[in-house]
Order: sequence, then C-alpha cells, then structure tokens
Amino acid sequence: MLPKPTKFWTPANWASWKPFGIGEQYPNNYWEVFRAIWRSRQQLPYAWNILNKGVCDGCALGTTGMKDWTLDGIHLCNVRLRLLQMNTMSALDSNLLADVSQLQGQKSSQLRDLGRLPYPMMRQRGDKGFRRVSWDEALEVVSDRIRATTPDRLSFYITSRGTVNETYYTTQKAVRAMGSNNIDNAARICHSPSTAGLKASLGAGATTCSYKDWIGTDLLVFIGSNVANNQPVTVKYLHYAKKAGTKIVVINTYREPGMERYWVPSIVESAIFGTKFAEDFFLVSLGGDMAFFNGTIKQMIAHNWVDQSFIDRHTAGFEELKASLASQSWEELEKLSGASRDDMYAFAKMVGEAKRAVFVWSMGITQHECGEDNVRSIINLALTKGFVGREGCGLMPIRGHSGVQGGAEMGCYATVFPGGKPITLESAAQLSQVWGFDVPKSQGLIAPEMIAAAHRGQLDVLFSVGGNFLEVLPEPDYVEGALKQVPLRVHMDIVLSSQMLVEPADTVVVLPATTRYEVPGGVTETNTERRVIFSPEIPGPRIGEARPEWEVFLELARRVKPDLAEKLNFVDTSAIRQEIAQVVPQYAGIQHLQQAGDQFQYGGSHLCFGWNFPTADGKAHFGVLLPTRRELPDGYFLLATRRGKQFNSMVQERKDAITGAIREAVFINAADAAQLGLKDGDRIILKNDLGELPGQVYIAPIQSRNLQVHWPEGNVLLDKSKRSLEGVPDYNAVVQLVKV
Repeated sequence: MLPKPTKFWTPANWASWKPFGIGEQYPNNYWEVFRAIWRSRQQLPYAWNILNKGVCDGCALGTTGMKDWTLDGIHLCNVRLRLLQMNTMSALDSNLLADVSQLQGQKSSQLRDLGRLPYPMMRQRGDKGFRRVSWDEALEVVSDRIRATTPDRLSFYITSRGTVNETYYTTQKAVRAMGSNNIDNAARICHSPSTAGLKASLGAGATTCSYKDWIGTDLLVFIGSNVANNQPVTVKYLHYAKKAGTKIVVINTYREPGMERYWVPSIVESAIFGTKFAEDFFLVSLGGDMAFFNGTIKQMIAHNWVDQSFIDRHTAGFEELKASLASQSWEELEKLSGASRDDMYAFAKMVGEAKRAVFVWSMGITQHECGEDNVRSIINLALTKGFVGREGCGLMPIRGHSGVQGGAEMGCYATVFPGGKPITLESAAQLSQVWGFDVPKSQGLIAPEMIAAAHRGQLDVLFSVGGNFLEVLPEPDYVEGALKQVPLRVHMDIVLSSQMLVEPADTVVVLPATTRYEVPGGVTETNTERRVIFSPEIPGPRIGEARPEWEVFLELARRVKPDLAEKLNFVDTSAIRQEIAQVVPQYAGIQHLQQAGDQFQYGGSHLCFGWNFPTADGKAHFGVLLPTRRELPDGYFLLATRRGKQFNSMVQERKDAITGAIREAVFINAADAAQLGLKDGDRIILKNDLGELPGQVYIAPIQSRNLQVHWPEGNVLLDKSKRSLEGVPDYNAVVQLVKV
C-alpha cells in the first residue's frame, strides 16, 4: 500500500507565508471562473451541464463532469474553462465569409471568436470568399473529386482536441474503404516516439501505471514536461503527493516556475499558502536528456544501486548497455548533457534509494530527431530498479489532448491498423475479412509527408478535420505554399481557422462539425491512464447544420463506394462501439458504456503487472543508446519551443500568467545575457538559414547557451526535414542572436 496524504496542514510544503501569494506571479484561477461565466452568459445552464456532466475536452486527464478516479473533490481547471466558450458560443454570421480579404490578416484567436461554423460553404478559384451550399452539394463535390483520382493522391488528417474514439474509428474505416491508408492524426506529432519506445522495450505501447501511483510513490520525476501549464488539474495530485511524502524532481532545460510552486485553487491550504512541488531541478541542455540518463545509469552501476535480481530474471540486454556505458567518458557525458557528473550522481542516488518511482515525460522528450531514443533512455533507467508493473511505479508519457490516446489505437494512423497492428499483408487480409471489403496493404502518408506531397503537386484532395497545418508544422511559408497547390481542400471544424482562408488552387469546402457534447447517443474518449470514458450527449442549443464527423465520413465513403454502402453504416454511436470491441481487443468492454460515469481502464491499473512483459521472450529489453554528438559554433544557441497561455496552438493570452512572459519573449540565461550586453526587454532577432524571429529578452533560470521561444511563433526557425523515426518534427533549432 502506498502512503496516504496527511490530513493536517504541512507548512514545510508551503510556497509562501504571504496569504494567497500576494505579489507572486501565478494564474488567478478564480478570475478564470468569472471570465468563463461572462463569456458563456448567454448559455449558462448549458455551460453548467457541460462542465457537470460531460467528459472534459481539454487535456487527457479525463474527468467525468468535475470528478475523476484519483481523488475526491472538484476537478476543474482554467484550460477547460477557456475551451468552454467554444462549446457554448453562437453561430458566426456567414456573410462575413463572402469576402475573406477582411479576415486574412486576423489572428487565429480573433477568427475563433467570430463564432461557430453553421453551414457547409464553398469557395472556388477567383472567388472573393465563400458561398453557402447544401450538404448534398458539398459532399457531391468531394466524392466526385475522390472518384476522379487515385487513392494515393488522397490525404486525410484529424486533430485530437475533443475528437472521440467513435470519430477516429469510423473515419479510418471510411478512408480505407475508399482505398487509401493516407490517414493520420495528431497522436503522431505528440507521442509516437513514446509508443515505439515502450513497445520495443516492454511490449506495451501505452502508459503503464495510473495517476494514483503519483500519490505516495517515493520518487516522481518529470522530464521535459510542464503539467502545471498543460495539464493543470494534476497540480492537485502533486499537492497530495507532497503530503504523502513523495519527492518530486524535474529534469528540463528551464526551471519551470509552475513546477516549482503553485496555488491550487480547490484546496484551502494551497489556495492560501501555495504548495512547493519540485525539491530538485536538474537543468540539462537541449537534446542532452539521453546523455544525462546514461550518466545516471553509469553512476548507479558504479555504486551498485541497481536491482540485479530483477535485471537477471526479467530483462535482456543489460550487459550490452553496461559495456556501452563503460566506453562513454564522463567528460563526454557532461558535455553532451550540459549537466555535471555530480548532478548525475545526485539523481542516481535518489533513484537508487527509492523503492518506488514514476517517470512522466512529454513533448520535451519526444519532439526531437532522437525522440525514440530519448524515450528508451528513460525506460532504461526505470528498468534498472524494476520501476514498472507494480504499485507506485510506472512510465507515463502524459497526453496533452483529451482525444489523443485513442487516435492510434482506433487505427486512425497511416502506419498501423486498429489495435496498433502493423500494416502488413497478413493484417490487411484479416481486417478485410472482418469488414467485408479489401483494405489497402501498404503504409500511407503521415502528416508531414502529406504536406510534402502537396508541395510536389502529388495530392488532389486534402481533407483536414480540425487542426491547422499553418500553425503546427515547421516552415509555415512552405506549408502555405503546399496548401495552395491542392486542387480540393476540405476543412471540417467547429470554428474558423486561418488555413481555411488560404487561396484555393481550385476549390475549398468548409464543413461545420458538432462538438462531442452534441453527438446523439454520446461518445467515448481514452485518457492518459488508458481509461475509456463515456461522455453523454448534453441537451441544449444546436448550431445550424453542424453534423458529427463520423456521419459525414461514412456518407462520403458510401457516395464514393456505393457497392459498400451496407458495410459502411452504423445506426448510432452504440453500434460503433460494438464493432470497436470486436476489432480492437484491448477495448473489449467499450460496448457496455452507455451513460455518464461509465468507464473502464483497459489493461488494468498497471500494464506488465507482476513483471509479465508481452514481448517475444517475456522480458523487458534494455537498449544501447549513444547520445548524439554535435558541436555548437561560437555565437550560436540551442533553441527550444514552448507553450504559454494556450491550448496546443490555440493562443489564448499574450502574457503567460505562470511565467509572466509575453509571446515575444526569448528566454535566456542571465550570464549569457550579460556576456552579450543584454538586459530584460531588449529587442533582439533570432535567425538561421530558414528564417528570422524578432523578440524581446526575458532573463530566466535556463541552462546556459539555451534559448526558448513560444510555439507556434518559433516555427519559422524550424527545419521541416528534421524528423524522428516515427515522423515527428523536431521542434528545436540552432540559431544566432542579434541585438537590434
């Protein structure tokens, strides 16, 4: 049993003795409540029902209403409150789209605030803007174009904000019925390196533990992850973890203030005095994580802190790793990691002394060229002590979107079928037999490859559900040029986005979608801890002619392939869940989810429980990893992109309430700034061969010769050709800094 949080107040954990942190920099979460009330004032009963009965469409924590399965009490964060308006706003005036020249200069936040998309609309080359069309006309145009081309010249993409399992499943089935595997979703850009690394090492490609394991474990480590900003409800878990005696450690290039302390609004003690979270920060250079973990394991081996019994009985490859680490010098590991040998010793001692530990990571680990190896370096460390498959232990690639976990598992992926099955002749034949039609047998285009194909003139149709390629991919000018070359672009969303306004090569169709709360029969999502949760339909106002995406894709496929009409039809979402349970083995049980509160955790509370690993030999596998060697020329800096007050690419405020930094901020080490004669607020320009980004100096506790800028603004400096093995863009760069 894990230790329980103490019920008494613990002044040793307080962030400040000043009541309510007066004068401190942190979010005013109470103000967010009043702001949400004001912004949804026209639909307050509906807004309340969404919050109280619906499953959160923000991060992948996965509350049902305002409750979860980890702690008692109310769970509500400012991310969800900011998204609430998009679920309750009225329709935009479609006349605004008659001439888009007035809209093309507006920011994405301004376009969103215009209101919901109410009707299908179409714009053709030479038109000033869009005209309203019927659903029949819109789908006939799209189906005619698809029939007129070949499957290899089609591409379909789905974002993950609010997207549900039923949509993922039916979309990929419809696309494959039309003969293409060119279907991808945002799960790839986030955590496909995590899935690949976990499968290769453990045989299981998802989070191995539960959120409950955070509270009372000996050691909770966050690597390249800032949950205070991206999954703010989890700060409540961190508060109780501290009260249960858990040591929290952060490994990052920047000392994130939200991971250092936070005022948790729903806990009186923390709301008044705040809570100190991380007891230790280990600052590493950008891309230095692998070297840091190699050094940590090297220290653990030297001091006999590994669990040799577990290693001998349940793992393979340790001796090879040990030999490789012996050949890696301390000088090299220090240089590559940016951390000292003493830092690696200190962290190794913490890991060695812990009986239980949970490792949590996010985009700071995965979005690198070496993302898969970064993940495996964390797994290597966890395996030295058997920190998997038991209570208080685990490996958690934490998700930032409510719908992202189910995306690949439903098969909405260019490289796998439902259930994560690889695309092979055998698996294609099996799926063809289940569905009753031929399934394409070769891998499709992933998202960056879709844009590259479009730029080469090799795409005839690009269908994008949500998302915004202009904002999420490197080299936005290149992306815009690619979009301009696609003869037919289809954009389905609940609000207007800038990519819809890109000039058409021939035709652009915009389709209005429902939110998850408007789908008849209710839907499901899968959260970070593999919990499949039912989200009921919430009665309330409906927008124009908006339709659920799953209905639209199946109707489109029936128009393209009328001979398959009977095989591409579901009477409701319950029928979809029945088929998911048959096709995706780990989702058996989803067919029983019917009302609010229904849920189950596939795989149980811990994957690989009892150290039973679903690999070919039944063992977990260490990997030999060699950190990338690279020289940083004089006058150059390593640049990482970061999130501010935003949800994914949806920027919500110019100033981040946690850091106090504005969108133009360039985070820089104090010593580096002094050496360059810079002070806070100075205007500078970051440049490399790809572009330039103007900014302002923001002196921060960041590793020397490292910089951070906000994303997506920093995309102009990123190289589209740099991607991980799984196709994840590298959201980092090397730049020069020039004072204006």
